[in-house]
Amino acid sequence: MNATVTLRAALYLRVSTARQAEHDVSIPDQRKQGEAYCASRGYQLVETYVEPGASATNDRRPEFQKMMEAGTAKPAAFELVIVHSFSRFFRDHFELEFYVRKLAKNGVRLVSMTQELGDDPMHVMMRQIMALFDEYQSKENAKHTLRALKENARQGFWNGSLPPIGYCVVDAEKRGAKVKKKLEIDPLHADTVRLAFRLSLEGDGVSGRMGVKAIAKHLNQRKLYTRTGGRWGVGAVHRMLTRPTYIGRHEFNKRSKAKTLKPADQVIAVPVPPLIDRETFDAVQAHLKSRNPKVVPPQVVGGPTMLTGICFCADCGGAMTIRTGKSGRYRYYTCSTAARQGETGCKGRSIPMERLDDLVAAHLEERLLDPERLQEVLSIVLDRRQERAERRAAHAVELRKKAAEADARLKRLYDAIEKGVADIDDESLKERIAELRALKSQAQVDAERVVAALEGIGAEITPAKLRAFADAARQRLRGPDGGYRRDHLRALAQRVEVAEGEVRIIGSRSNLLRALAAASGVKPATAGVPSFVPKWRRERDSNPRWSCPHTRSPGVRLQPLGHPSVAAFDCRGGGRRLATGPPACNAAPRAARRHDGASPA
Repeated sequence: MNATVTLRAALYLRVSTARQAEHDVSIPDQRKQGEAYCASRGYQLVETYVEPGASATNDRRPEFQKMMEAGTAKPAAFELVIVHSFSRFFRDHFELEFYVRKLAKNGVRLVSMTQELGDDPMHVMMRQIMALFDEYQSKENAKHTLRALKENARQGFWNGSLPPIGYCVVDAEKRGAKVKKKLEIDPLHADTVRLAFRLSLEGDGVSGRMGVKAIAKHLNQRKLYTRTGGRWGVGAVHRMLTRPTYIGRHEFNKRSKAKTLKPADQVIAVPVPPLIDRETFDAVQAHLKSRNPKVVPPQVVGGPTMLTGICFCADCGGAMTIRTGKSGRYRYYTCSTAARQGETGCKGRSIPMERLDDLVAAHLEERLLDPERLQEVLSIVLDRRQERAERRAAHAVELRKKAAEADARLKRLYDAIEKGVADIDDESLKERIAELRALKSQAQVDAERVVAALEGIGAEITPAKLRAFADAARQRLRGPDGGYRRDHLRALAQRVEVAEGEVRIIGSRSNLLRALAAASGVKPATAGVPSFVPKWRRERDSNPRWSCPHTRSPGVRLQPLGHPSVAAFDCRGGGRRLATGPPACNAAPRAARRHDGASPA
């Protein structure tokens, strides 16, 4: 007689939430039933996989993956996978069938203790129908749970998860057996958040405004670590600086499980104690946007050159880029068109970098940063701003008057209803009351919007503020850090054109006024910047690789996309220098400045 082969079995136990696992009821019951099931059928229980608090709607489960690895190995560690019900294995009918067939290819069968089915087509169909019902039940439960969480958020309570750094979860009130929780400011880490926003907006007093990476480095160097004691990274700092929770508005239900943004009408705003004022937050967002690689070329943001991105040749309009001479000892601003195409493209010119930088900075100090000159340049903009403020103030008065008139009419109608003169069931009266309510509400909202716009205009620009702004700007232009000089210079000038005998410095009165308002503590000096998109070309490479013995493709020659290194070095000819002999300048420029098309100063 042939001996009966004992089948080896593995138990898979799962509960959906960590709270269920903490109660320690469901998993022990599943284990007990599974062991009894194996003993009654003579199966050898070789392994037990326990998944405490994991959803069965996906396969991102460590113990599940470990079980699948053992079940699909050659040879398999067991012949049976036993679960309490098919919903313990998966609550997605497609994924269930996928993994059932994956196990079956290796001779492993899935068995449910409470839903015993065979392998014939009818039982397979029954298993698939059960899986569809399990999936439907899971989605219904998720829908009702989300509805309850959204209502809890509308009432201002915290739904769980780790709070943002700078906040802690505290008990707010008790409703029956449930304890409602809210966010409170965590004094231990709140100063770290405020410091990060201050560094982004003002800097540390030495280097000027900081980017995300510089802030992370600053915090790590001073051992201001994260809540768990870890080091700050670029992603964590960026999330902190862009999180609206810190201005008192936490957004719940913002993203789906796939991390995609949900419609705005589905996002619930939860009021929390603010850590940062709205003006500071908006200023930081504008600063981050002005450094975004999608808005400003990266070399303009992080490069060491003061005039990068704003210096152009007056003849051809091409950018003035940096070229070096004497093995890097000397640096020049050179017309990029002339460097690429020679005299056929533009006759071009080269100016020593330090000379042009000093010339521009000195002219701004002497001519523009004079209080009387500032008053003269900004006079038109200030007059327009005053007129606009007066018009808005008058409009706000009219809107408040309209709201007051609608309120008075409503009171008269209510008095008539109380005295019995008007019938409350009259449909025309109901429509009139609704119209007046809508008129009053709209007028109040419009008035608040106009008042907010008036507040955004800022305080009056006085001679004292002009002098303070001019003094601070002179100091910052002459600071030791080139990046700080560059950032401040761009608040004053947006374009520098180098001609044969002069340098034209062009700026916007509006941007100058914005910089002045920022120095007065009204709003940020960050100006709007046109979007920047890298221009890719087919069969061209922005990093030229000429045909050289050390390249991977000696027979292939790629044409460069005007890369500066092509003009500075030719690998076939052993290299050539741009400048020979002592550094020189082929133009003796003089500086001139104009604002918004005005005549040169």
